[in-house]
Amino acid sequence: MNEVYVGYEFEVTPLQLGVEILIAELGYTGFESFVETEKGVTAYIQKGDWHSDILNDIQILKSDEFKITFSFQDIEQVNWNEEWEKNFTPILVDDLCAVRAPFHEKKDVLYDIVIEPKMSFGTGHHETTHMMIQHILNNDFKGKSVLDMGCGTGVLAILAERKGAKSIDAVDYDNWCYINSIENVKRNSCKEITVIEGDASVLVRKKYDIILANINRNILLNDMETYVSCLNKGGLMFISGFYNDDVPLIKKACEKQMLKFQEKLERNKWVSLKFLN
Repeated sequence: MNEVYVGYEFEVTPLQLGVEILIAELGYTGFESFVETEKGVTAYIQKGDWHSDILNDIQILKSDEFKITFSFQDIEQVNWNEEWEKNFTPILVDDLCAVRAPFHEKKDVLYDIVIEPKMSFGTGHHETTHMMIQHILNNDFKGKSVLDMGCGTGVLAILAERKGAKSIDAVDYDNWCYINSIENVKRNSCKEITVIEGDASVLVRKKYDIILANINRNILLNDMETYVSCLNKGGLMFISGFYNDDVPLIKKACEKQMLKFQEKLERNKWVSLKFLN
């Protein structure tokens, strides 16, 4: 399946604060990937989720405090790997884990992971991935069953296996991510990971000791009950993909499912939370 995306080029003044607010608002309306640029941000949404009034509820566009102009066009996903290569830089986490592409120099670290994603945009993705990797590094995964929900490239599932996890499911609804995760699992010689194409509906009768969900606020809120139903008693859930301003809403949804808050990581206003079942 060759998905078509709509790409918006936004020019924002003043830049830093405007881009942060704009990305947050776009994320709530269905935009799923972002690349920060010298003049603003490029945002991507699947063509099937796009409509001509998609920006009507973006309040910052109506604000007198910011000047924002934009243009948009359809983008074939086949071109995204080239875009990624131009924007992606290796991730080094706590001098223990490196996430790099095949064309990057190998790092002398305990966990060296090689991925070649078909779709990976924006510093937001890198920030949340960084924090989720920190959680994995700082917690016991030996012998644990793990769900990597919204696996994208499969990098979290791969690191979980390197940390000793068993019976790992990596799930993503996007066919491109599904195929890419399979490629990266093979590239890293993983044996414990099963890659599944689908959404939360594929989790029926599944049980896990640990759930990793680096997605976005709306999906987390919508599927939280399903995730918790799959989490063993005493199990851990690590979530990310949202801003610090979203934390009260996310915590409320988790506590409604009787999860106990354990830890918060923050990186450039992006947040990752740890909960105990």
